[in-house]
Amino acid sequence: GETEDSFIADLVVGLRTGQIKTGAPCRSERLAKYNQLIRIEEELAAEGRCSFAGEGFRTMGMSATALSGSLEVKTLETQPIPGQAPGTSGLRKKTKVFMEKNYLQNFVQSTFDAQADGIGLEGGTLVVSGDGRYWNDKAIQIIIKMAVGNGVKNVWVGNDGLLSTPAASAVIRNREGGFVPFGGFILSASHNPGGLDEDFGIKFNCENGGPAPEKVTEAIFANTKSISEYKICTGFPDIDIKKNGCYMVDDKIRVDVFDCTDDHVALLSKVFDFKAIKKLIARADFSLVYDSMNGVQGPYAKRVLVDELGADPKCLMNAIPLEDFGGHSSPSHGHADPNLTHAVELTAAMGINKLGERVGPPDNLPDFGAAADGDADRNMILGKQWFVSPSDSLAIIAANAKSIPFFADGLKGCARSMPTSGALDLVAKKKKIPCFVTPTGWKFFGNLMDSGDEKYFPGKESYVPFLCGEESFGTGSNHIREKDGMWAVLAWLQILASKNKDDKKPLVTVEEITKAHWTEYGRNYYCRYDYEGVEKGADEMMSGLVEKCKELPGKEMKGMTVKSAESFEYTDPVDESVSSNQGINIIFTDGSRIVFRLSGTGSSGATIRLYLEKYEGPKGDLDSSQFDVCKPLAELAMEISDLPKLTGRTTPTVIT
Repeated sequence: GETEDSFIADLVVGLRTGQIKTGAPCRSERLAKYNQLIRIEEELAAEGRCSFAGEGFRTMGMSATALSGSLEVKTLETQPIPGQAPGTSGLRKKTKVFMEKNYLQNFVQSTFDAQADGIGLEGGTLVVSGDGRYWNDKAIQIIIKMAVGNGVKNVWVGNDGLLSTPAASAVIRNREGGFVPFGGFILSASHNPGGLDEDFGIKFNCENGGPAPEKVTEAIFANTKSISEYKICTGFPDIDIKKNGCYMVDDKIRVDVFDCTDDHVALLSKVFDFKAIKKLIARADFSLVYDSMNGVQGPYAKRVLVDELGADPKCLMNAIPLEDFGGHSSPSHGHADPNLTHAVELTAAMGINKLGERVGPPDNLPDFGAAADGDADRNMILGKQWFVSPSDSLAIIAANAKSIPFFADGLKGCARSMPTSGALDLVAKKKKIPCFVTPTGWKFFGNLMDSGDEKYFPGKESYVPFLCGEESFGTGSNHIREKDGMWAVLAWLQILASKNKDDKKPLVTVEEITKAHWTEYGRNYYCRYDYEGVEKGADEMMSGLVEKCKELPGKEMKGMTVKSAESFEYTDPVDESVSSNQGINIIFTDGSRIVFRLSGTGSSGATIRLYLEKYEGPKGDLDSSQFDVCKPLAELAMEISDLPKLTGRTTPTVIT
C-alpha cells in the first residue's frame, strides 16, 4: 500500500515533469508528498532556482528548453541623450535613432529605475512584445537581457514578438490568474509607418495593464536626463521567439513564449455574446470585410472572426503582419492608420472615397467593414457606402451598451477626450450617468476605470462598467486599460446582432443604426485636419492662441459669437492631479467648437491637429456632408490662428 515516503515529490522536481499524481490531500500518505513539494520550493525559491508553475504548468516541466548562458550582470557606462521625453503614447523616434548607441538602453534603464523602490522588479515578471515593426525582434532581445540584469526572473513574450497593445494589457491583467507582471514594454509607434527609415516606439504599461501615468513618465524622463549607467546580462542567450514554449536559463531565469492571441480572445469571449454574433455572420444577407493593414491585428482577426465566429477567411484583408506594414509600394504606403485617407483598400471595398462619399453602385458590397492600425488599438467602422465617425461610433455604442453582455446592467460612467465631439455627452445626459472630459491620451482614462478599486483608490466612487473613447479612432472599456480595436468591432457586431435577431426580416444596417441615433440625439458634425511634420511656427502659433484666448470671449466673428476660449486644464477627479496646456478649446454660443492641439505621437517635426464641431438638433439638417458643414469653421480657425502665415502650410496633410 501507499506510504508516507515522499521521494516522488523530489523525483518530479528533479525531472521537471511539471505534474504529480498523488491524489487529493485528505490522507497523511498523500499530504506528505505535497508537504515535500512545499519544502522544496522554500529551499530552492530563495535561490531563484525553483517556483510553483501554477496555471502555466503545461508549458513547464520536461517541455521546458534548458539554455546555457551567463547570468553575470554588467554595469556599463552611458550618458544622457536629449529628447527622451515620453509623449501621450510613449517615446517615438525614427528607427535609426533607436538603433544608435545606448538610445534604447537609456530609456529602458530609466524606466526600471522609475519603479518605486524597485517594487515588483527584483524577482518579478515582465511582459515584452510589440507590433512586429522593423527592429522589434532585436529590441526585444536587448530588453530581456536588461531585465535579467535588473533582477527580473520571468519574462513573457508573445510568439514572433507580437502582442497587440490591447492584448498586452489583457496579458498583464489576466494571464496565469491575473496581475502577475509588474508591467510590460510595448514596442510600437502605433499608426506611424515602420521600417529602417521610418518610425519606432516604446512605452511602459504598469501592473494594472494601463499606460504609465504622468507621475511615472515624468520620473522616467527625469532619469533619462541624469543616467550614467545601465545594467545588462550580455551573456544571456537570445531567445527563439518564433517558437512557443518555456525557456529556462541556468535553472534560474524563465522566459515564456506563448500564443499572442490566447489571453485577449479569451477575455473578449467573456465580454461579448459570440454565439449571437456568429448567428449574425451566418446570415445569407450579411457580409463583412476586415483590414488589418499588415499590422499586428492579422492573427487576432483570423482567430476571432474566422476561427471563433465562422466568417469566411476571404473577409480578411492584409492579415499578415509585415515589419514595414507593406511599405511605400502598398496602397496605404505603409501607413497603417485606419482612416479614410490611408485605409484605401477598405474604403474602395466598401464603396466610399477619402471624404466618405458614396462611389459607384451599392451592389455586391459588404454590409460591414472595419480596419485596425499597426498595434491594433485603433479602429474604423464602415457600413455599405457609409462612414461612422469615431465620435459617433463611441456615442452609438454607449446608447446601445445594454446589448453587450459586459454592460448588461448598464453603464456607470463614460469619458471622452476634450477634442472628441460632444455626441457622447448627449447620451450620458439622457442615461443620467457621469461623463468626463479628459486630455488626449488613454492614460487619462485609467484612474476613472480604477476609481473605487481597493488596491488603487479605496473609498472613491466607482464608475465601472465604464466606456470611453477618442476622436482619433480609439474606443474601449474597463475590460482592459487600453483602447481596443477588436473590442470596438465586436461591439458593433453585437449591436447589429441585437437589431437583427429575426433572420427572416430585412437586415438593419450600419447606416440605419447611425441615422436612428441622430434622429434621437441630434448630429455633431465633426472634422479633424492634421498638419503633419510642421518644421516651423507650431509653438509660436500655440503661444499666440493662448494670448488670444484672453480677448476672444464675446467677440463676434463671421456671424458667430465666441462663448469661451481657454487653454484646457484637467483636474483628475480621482487623484486630483492637474494636467495643464492640453489644447486650445474655443466654444461658440451655438455650441460649435474649434480646437487646436499639438500631437505627441509623431517622430519628427510637429503635428498640429485642428478639430471642428457643429451641432444640429434632431429636427435639423442631419444629412449634409460633415466636411461641407465644418468648412466655414476651418476658414475661421485659419483666421484666428494665423496657421498659414506662421507655418507655411495652406492645406492639411490628412482630413478625417
